Amino acid sequence: MTNMMELARTQLRELLLSALGRLVAEGKLPAEPLPAFHIEVPADKSRGDFATNIAMASAKALHMPPRSIAELLSEALFLEGTYFARVEIAGPGFMNFFLHRKWFADTVQAVLSEQEAYGRSDSGKGKRALVEFVSANPTGPMHVGNARGAALGDGIASLLEWTGWQVEREFYVNDAGNQIEKFATSLEVRYLQCCGQDIAMPEDAYQGQDITDHAAAFYKENGDAYAQADSKTRRDALVAWALPKNIAGLERDLRSYRVEYDNWYRESTLHANGSVAEVVRQLTEKGFTYEQDGAIWFRAEQFGADKDFVLVRANGIPTYIVPDIAYHIDKLVTRGFDKAINVLGADHHGYVPRLKAALTALGADTSRLDVVLMQMVILMRGGEVAKLSKRSGKAIGLVTLLEDIPLDAARFFFNMREANSHFEFDLDLAVEKSSQNPVYYVQYAHARICSILRNLKQEGLYTEEFAAPGDTPQETEVIRHLAEFPEMLVAAAKAYDPSRVTKYAITLATLFHKFYDACSVKNAETPELRASRTAICRAVRQTLRNAMALLKIDCPETM
Repeated sequence: MTNMMELARTQLRELLLSALGRLVAEGKLPAEPLPAFHIEVPADKSRGDFATNIAMASAKALHMPPRSIAELLSEALFLEGTYFARVEIAGPGFMNFFLHRKWFADTVQAVLSEQEAYGRSDSGKGKRALVEFVSANPTGPMHVGNARGAALGDGIASLLEWTGWQVEREFYVNDAGNQIEKFATSLEVRYLQCCGQDIAMPEDAYQGQDITDHAAAFYKENGDAYAQADSKTRRDALVAWALPKNIAGLERDLRSYRVEYDNWYRESTLHANGSVAEVVRQLTEKGFTYEQDGAIWFRAEQFGADKDFVLVRANGIPTYIVPDIAYHIDKLVTRGFDKAINVLGADHHGYVPRLKAALTALGADTSRLDVVLMQMVILMRGGEVAKLSKRSGKAIGLVTLLEDIPLDAARFFFNMREANSHFEFDLDLAVEKSSQNPVYYVQYAHARICSILRNLKQEGLYTEEFAAPGDTPQETEVIRHLAEFPEMLVAAAKAYDPSRVTKYAITLATLFHKFYDACSVKNAETPELRASRTAICRAVRQTLRNAMALLKIDCPETM
């Protein structure tokens, strides 16, 4: 797909090298190897659309002052018929290039030609990526941190898809281990209470209403049939009854949040197929474990971790990290993904190097495992921390959050900050219908363009014919931003940062409003200028749609 920034950059590099070659052939410059040089986009566009340090970088090799080299290159450049209109020399020898109107026209044409595909690229070259995110404890409902993780993980997966990766989304179901034992204990106590037994709930058990509701429903269906059964039989029955309902609830709630997973991978399969035991066996066989106080320890320090850690407790039960190691061996080795990306809470910062140490010891390539650590979310209402849903009065989790604010606002707001930054989510702002609400602001820009185009059609002034755009600063700036969309997506995908997409969309909306306020479409001086400005409106509308579609956010045509 078309990347106008890269086309211009590539063309400029070829122009510079051709000019240099001519100067060498004419004997004006010595035939010396050319050092690496940079072509960049200046922050201040008054100094040019592109700039290069080629004269500065080659001064030593060519034994000439940088400005003299720049002057020679400027004279030797053939810009006619290219994307560049002129070149200026600044300071000691920087060369600043200004784009020709043809480049701006071709940018608008590229957006209108590629439509829904504009911004897509093949930078991922079809490699396979597995994005694992949320993986919330299935013993209870999802909290607000899971809401951020879902929007973030899904955004990362979409970015990778848009940039040419084959992506699978995965939810790792922790259906084994300590949390399931605690789940069983909590259900058992509540069930026995339903059966009339006077038994207290342990303090460290799950105290939520969902546990009580599960136990009551199980009792309604089974009566006291399990009251006299042995504890294991009773606990197994309760978990087998309640856990699938919780997992189905997670799947349902995430789907309502527009998150669809390709795989729901159960931890229990790793225990059942022997993968967990195999991790301990292989590490021991390789000489990377030792016994202490009856437990089996992994020599993690030997592989760069901060300290050794226990693999198997003295009671013979593996620690939580062992199935995680087995799971990642499955990702990287068995299934052979080119890249595995995990979205985890920031409290896992010490866990990651330990996991990678064990994977390295087992021969896995940990350069293919990237972990995005996500900071906490603080919900604010009326300038204060909000703990309860205004509508339901319940603790705010994913479900209650979506009762209070629009789904589009949730997905947009959670992707407004980098994952590693703390985020204060303003619940009042999320429902506000004003330009202060960023998602409303972007959606309004799209709806405004739809209204402009409808009015042009009603008055017989609409055309899809394309004319070269004008050269006002507002036209130039908005088109230049359109051109940056494909490269922004590639950079955002590499950084695993969907917040770049929301920031891009906000900036594009701002630039459009400035353009429309300064450049009349309907009352343009000529039909050709009206046609070019209509095309700009259509190109902005399409790019806003694409940016929001990537984040799975709607773009209404009326507001």
